Amino acid sequence: MPLRDLLLALLVCVAWAGNFLTSALALREMPPLLFTGLRLALLALLLGAFLRRPAPGQWPRLLAIALCMGVLHFGLSFWAIKLAGDLSSPAIVMQSYVPMSVLLAWALLGERFAWRTGTAIALSFGGVLVLGFDPLVLDNPESLVLMLVSAFFLAVGTVLMRGLGGVDRYGMQAWTAVLGVGPMLALSLWLEPGGFEAIAGFSGQAWFGVAYAAIVASLLGHGIYYSLVQRHAVAKVMPWLLLTPVFAVALGVLVWGDRPGPKLWLGGAMTLAGILLIALRSLAKSRPVPTPEEL
Repeated sequence: MPLRDLLLALLVCVAWAGNFLTSALALREMPPLLFTGLRLALLALLLGAFLRRPAPGQWPRLLAIALCMGVLHFGLSFWAIKLAGDLSSPAIVMQSYVPMSVLLAWALLGERFAWRTGTAIALSFGGVLVLGFDPLVLDNPESLVLMLVSAFFLAVGTVLMRGLGGVDRYGMQAWTAVLGVGPMLALSLWLEPGGFEAIAGFSGQAWFGVAYAAIVASLLGHGIYYSLVQRHAVAKVMPWLLLTPVFAVALGVLVWGDRPGPKLWLGGAMTLAGILLIALRSLAKSRPVPTPEEL
């Protein structure tokens, strides 16, 4: 990729890594489902102008994507961050959606992959298992489980999006927010008693976390990401996005006070290495076969 696009990819990584920190700070005060609902509400207000009626027959798929991405993925991921005692492990475990997406595409869409990709998938999941035995993670095992479930629903939503037509990048975010905000706030009202009553007492730091998640992580981060994948193959962009958990771990160590042990470092390295191998295999398969004149 040209230097400009590489810098844009790094900007996306910084924006997404910062989301782990600002959200964790906000979640010290806000319950996670309410935080997610407020984030979706703000995103719906900002992107309402981008709503367009989907193509005929697309409503069931669009509703399923909004449920998987807007409600289950975001709700569970912020819940996991709140329960975690660190930023490092949630940021790394979140990346497991990549091998999950490959497996779901194989199971649901019949997409095949070679043994090298299968080995990379096993390496990624093995890394999550190793990471799970780090003392930092063992103190909050429910956070690891919730983040894995969150990554699974992100993978489901990613696979479902492949068959969705007539919805652009901001339109997809707008529909996800509009369709997800009602169920999310209803779940918060049910499962987080007292959350709505506490809204008036939230600090500026908490509201900054909501604004950052909606504006910087979603509008800026996803907006730039979608523009990059319009110009380049996803497999070209994905390796650079693996810097997101690296930056998040750095923020965890420097700001949050994380002290990752050897199992977290080893498990994280295995997980990210597996994902990198998957991306490189996808890139190799996407390249055209050279003509004799090019050999």
